[in-house]
Amino acid sequence: MSPTLTIVLLWSAFAASHMVLSSLALRPRIIARIGEKAFAGAYSLIALAAFVPMVSVYFRNKHSGQMFWSVTMTPPLETFVTLVMGVAVILLVAGFVTPNPVAMTANRGRPVEVKGIHFITRHGVFMATGLFGLVHLIPNGFSSDIAFFAGFPLFAIVGCLHQDRRKLVTESERYVEFHAATPLIPFTGKQTLRGLRELSPIAYVVGIALAVALRTFHAQWFG
Repeated sequence: MSPTLTIVLLWSAFAASHMVLSSLALRPRIIARIGEKAFAGAYSLIALAAFVPMVSVYFRNKHSGQMFWSVTMTPPLETFVTLVMGVAVILLVAGFVTPNPVAMTANRGRPVEVKGIHFITRHGVFMATGLFGLVHLIPNGFSSDIAFFAGFPLFAIVGCLHQDRRKLVTESERYVEFHAATPLIPFTGKQTLRGLRELSPIAYVVGIALAVALRTFHAQWFG
């Protein structure tokens, strides 16, 4: 089996594990049997069982298969890629620092508080990984690269839509309110500037520091 096909199949298994286990039909039944904490643990382990091998296969087979495009990384293009990665890392950190208030079990019964990252996108972590994949497609045009990096934005969009659909049912009015006040795609909402102003300083500081470290040591860490 070619590395490209293996990566596609592992992406499919990773996505399927998320969609099936968190589906409206299955998730409530499993939680009723084993509890929310055990479900979260099992859910993560099953996802890692597909994701870790996929990353391993890719790093052993980078730039393999057919080449579909080749892009010269000029200084302006390198600057663009670096800036987009900086934005992605900031969104990632912000998504963890200020998580979706409806997604947190501890917040059930409390008023929904929309702030910071939520005005930029209601799915900070998902959208950060999507941006990461999109920008890495620019200099990586071999089939194994495309299979690996294109999976991130595809999974981000499908995963977000799946989560929204489920929570609009299970969280009812709370998620309807949150959904209406927040955009899916980053920087497309009417209150993006407010989101940038309210973004946690931790997200800016840690995000920029991580982005600089990734850019500086990219060759040593990732080849």
